Amino acid sequence: MKRIIIAIDGPAASGKSTTAQLLAKKLGYVYLDTGAMYRVCALAALQQGIRLDDTAGIDRMLQKIDIRIEYSPEGNKVLLDSIDVTKRIREEDMSRLASDISTLKAVRDKMVALQRRMGENGGVVMDGRDIGTVVFPDADLKFFMIASAKARAHRRCDELKAKGKNADYEIVLNEMIERDKQDSTRALAPLKPADDAIEIDTTSLSIAQQVEKLYSIISAKLTSLDA
Repeated sequence: MKRIIIAIDGPAASGKSTTAQLLAKKLGYVYLDTGAMYRVCALAALQQGIRLDDTAGIDRMLQKIDIRIEYSPEGNKVLLDSIDVTKRIREEDMSRLASDISTLKAVRDKMVALQRRMGENGGVVMDGRDIGTVVFPDADLKFFMIASAKARAHRRCDELKAKGKNADYEIVLNEMIERDKQDSTRALAPLKPADDAIEIDTTSLSIAQQVEKLYSIISAKLTSLDA
């Protein structure tokens, strides 16, 4: 059976990352969280004290940065210069910084090249904000997952509370709306669905329902390719 490239894009907390992970496991594919790569870049810049307007500093960082993603049934482990930063890059301060650094052309060029190299042989589920439009515009299947800002804010609050952290719904909602605006209006690779993407509204769907909905579409695609 042909091993294809599956692109899943969408805004924060739309369900794309969890769904992508579970789909990859169900299909026996590799899961690549491209957003994690931008978070690693943001962390590297923070650790090295490099401002985002320091073009020379960003370029030097990108020349030396070593990002690796190790795959396991328990979930991806993300390494920065051989150090496990999986948990650190999921801290809230990394969300906005990752969104900011992803607007830099040098950073996007570096990450897109790495992402294409990782997924070029197929058998991969990739999620992010520009997979279907920029990274793999010829992906075999493209999904764009959406959900209301209120639903996504509630999900993010639940995630934070599950980690034992305080979460103010109004603050989370406002930050979500602001990030949506920044991601969708940036000049470089803005967040938007590819023309041939299948839109999935997850507002009222559980994760299990999201996975089954996408899996049924993928199964039909694979069957047609092998016919």
